[in-house]
Amino acid sequence: MNASKLISSRKDKTLFTPGPLTTSQTVKEAMLQDLGSRDVAFIETVRHIRQTLLAIAGVSKGEGNYEVVLMQGSGTFGIESVIGSTVSPAGKLLVVINGAYGVRIAKIAKTLKIDTVTLEYPTDATPLPADVDRMLTEDQAITNVAVVHCETTTGIINPIEEIGQVVKRHQKSYFLDSMSAFGAVLFDFEKCGIDFLVSSANKCIEGVPGFSFAICRRDSLRATEGWARSVSLDLLSQWQGLEANGQFRFTPPTHAILAFAQALCELQAEGGVEGRAGRYRGNHEALVTGMRELGFTEYLRPELQGTIITAFHYPVHSAFQFDEFYGRLNDKGFVIYSGKVSDLDCFRIGNIGRLFECDIHSLLAAIRATLSEMHIALPSN
Repeated sequence: MNASKLISSRKDKTLFTPGPLTTSQTVKEAMLQDLGSRDVAFIETVRHIRQTLLAIAGVSKGEGNYEVVLMQGSGTFGIESVIGSTVSPAGKLLVVINGAYGVRIAKIAKTLKIDTVTLEYPTDATPLPADVDRMLTEDQAITNVAVVHCETTTGIINPIEEIGQVVKRHQKSYFLDSMSAFGAVLFDFEKCGIDFLVSSANKCIEGVPGFSFAICRRDSLRATEGWARSVSLDLLSQWQGLEANGQFRFTPPTHAILAFAQALCELQAEGGVEGRAGRYRGNHEALVTGMRELGFTEYLRPELQGTIITAFHYPVHSAFQFDEFYGRLNDKGFVIYSGKVSDLDCFRIGNIGRLFECDIHSLLAAIRATLSEMHIALPSN
């Protein structure tokens, strides 16, 4: 059997991860077309995507003075593009951290030789706006503030509006990593005072990996002239290129962009952000209810837990080995998300992607069967 037949005969596993994630058949099929990067149809697709993302954010290109910049690469490429392009050579970045992705932002900034300070919290606590206010008051050299919207380490949702209002009061630039939230978590872009937001094609909009995007306040973007620390990740130059002729400066991920255009249509058909948020909320509620019945306990308190991804403690049982648990589920066609939370033993299950409550119940049945195979009986919570 040749490789192409082998691949086509495989049934996709269901991905309970925060991205890449399970996509619809129609999103997959959208990638079956080849388009050149300078093709009129492709340029029009890019224009439509940029306009649609502004509409999803609830802002506009005209009156609201916002712009969308598409950037090749994973979400982290988009994060690095904003960090490396929007902090001036004499600037100073404050990174608010309560998980691994805040830590990554600080690492990127320090690697780029940006003057960086951090405000750190435990992974099961949300940042306090009063602490941000205090730091900005005490350290007048800080020019930029970065916060993660949904910290995928745990699934916690941070108070982005309250922090944003503090940042704006101090007249600093506000950067939001909304990688795992944009498209499925309702928030008011204007009230948050966001200057730069980054998300990715393969998250809540349910596209495939290949590019990220930044939604930028136009005045804030224009003010970054000459600050970029990279050629390929120069945010302002990327925007200027798209504005000039609708084209990327370097080879774009054409197939991923075509898939994303279809994913945007499907988001609209589902009822936009509110509709998708409702489906993910139903997935999350079904998951938590079922996992408690199986004897698992969530890592976060319910009032802090978002609906994107949920962390669960390892059960206290001598026969539980996560690698075996993960492997047996994988063999059954269910892929969950490994990884420790801080120094605690936890695993994570994503609720996003083309998943419905019936998929959650199928996963729960597979977990029940796996526990039985491992001779693990847990008391219900």
